[in-house]
Amino acid sequence: MLIAQKKEQENIAEYILYLFQIEDIIRSFKFNIDDIMEVFVLPNLPDRSFEGQYRKWYQEIISEMKAAKLEKKGHIDRVMEVFRELVFLHNTLHTMAKESKYKTLCESAAGYVPEYRSKSDMKNNHDVEVIIHAMYMKLQLRIRGKEITAETEEAFDAMRIQIAFLVREYHKMKSGDYNFIQN
Repeated sequence: MLIAQKKEQENIAEYILYLFQIEDIIRSFKFNIDDIMEVFVLPNLPDRSFEGQYRKWYQEIISEMKAAKLEKKGHIDRVMEVFRELVFLHNTLHTMAKESKYKTLCESAAGYVPEYRSKSDMKNNHDVEVIIHAMYMKLQLRIRGKEITAETEEAFDAMRIQIAFLVREYHKMKSGDYNFIQN
């Protein structure tokens, strides 16, 4: 919960990836809040005074997932809202005449996105969502200690750089520091 709040303020892509992990953890514990707390949350809390806040936060996500019928796959509304904002910003940056750097980054990643899309169940998803899912896949591979080939690493890097630029612009936009006319 506290980690999610910090990531949401500092790096929205990391926030999304963190919530992907939380959704997967909830699914792996079959939505059982007591097991989640006992096995996953409490052993990682430095101070048990936060237990109630964490239980409430996890219970809210569990309720949100159940209400949206996300027992097997999919993402909660708070994640999908961020995706919509990122897609809006992507489209805005991509159509702005002065934003040639972002266009160049998109072109660098564009060769890899269709391949990842075809290998995943994301045929109709926007490139931004596909790239963030690719970043999640990379995280999962690293956690599991799987080897990543040089070619795959090159693809991940191109996508990561595009998302990093978009995330920087997103935080500018959210803080009110972004001027679409001047930038």
